[in-house]
Amino acid sequence: MNALTRISHFFIVALLITFSLNSYAAPALYKIEKNGVNSYLFGTVHVGDASMQGLPKNVTDAIDASSQVIVEVDINKLTPLQMQQRSMPFMLLKNGKTLQTELSAENYNKLKDYFAKKSIDVAMFNGLKPWAVMVTMMQIEFQNAGYSDKTGIDKQVLAYAKNKDIKVGELETLEQQLQMFDGMELLSNEMIAETFEQLADINTYFIKLVDAWKNGDMQTLTNYYNTSFDDSNYGEISEQVMLINRNNSWIKQLTPRLVNEQLFIAVGALHLPEQHGLLKQLKDKGFNVTRL
Repeated sequence: MNALTRISHFFIVALLITFSLNSYAAPALYKIEKNGVNSYLFGTVHVGDASMQGLPKNVTDAIDASSQVIVEVDINKLTPLQMQQRSMPFMLLKNGKTLQTELSAENYNKLKDYFAKKSIDVAMFNGLKPWAVMVTMMQIEFQNAGYSDKTGIDKQVLAYAKNKDIKVGELETLEQQLQMFDGMELLSNEMIAETFEQLADINTYFIKLVDAWKNGDMQTLTNYYNTSFDDSNYGEISEQVMLINRNNSWIKQLTPRLVNEQLFIAVGALHLPEQHGLLKQLKDKGFNVTRL
């Protein structure tokens, strides 16, 4: 299953997109400084097209100046088989549950029709959790639109670090990220409904947002963030599970290191903004944060 190669990343398209706090025509790279120690924070996208091949020079310069690259999960160290072996226990339904029992009749029929149009029998997914099926759908649509994780910014950062023999560290394990998906299990129907809404307009919900990442278009990204994480039950819970809880954990890990080590931190860029974002939390802890 192609989705296994992407399973360590978020399932909402919003989390693939950067969020610029200023009107710069470039991806978001920040210098983090305290007590004379400089580190860098880079907002990434997890998939890209051919035009996104090659990291900007200010990014490679920042990596060169760092003693370690920190990512969410270093998926490059796992073979496809290892990824599958570690992912499948989290993806499979248990205790007699099926995809059909976990979804409303309306959502299940929508899935059935979606895969039928692609000459795929929905029955092959019947043992998978709804979020795993949704990841498969996203993967299909990304590929059809010409996007791949091979040109995603995360993989390029990892490849550059490996080429320069720079040590790589992780903020989470693969298992921790997969458990995050289970935190949304009670909202499976809302998740599937939102996925279909996004797939109905892939240009607005994905391609335009990648372009906004390239150009530092704050207004487009702001509008999408507010739409995705609104005050609905689904919006509030998804923001808490996918962003806020993880941001808080990462800050606890990073702040003691940032006063002693020069780090290059590359994470999905929607982790940067808003009141619980990494930028504000770092500022609140006395770090100087400068957009480069």
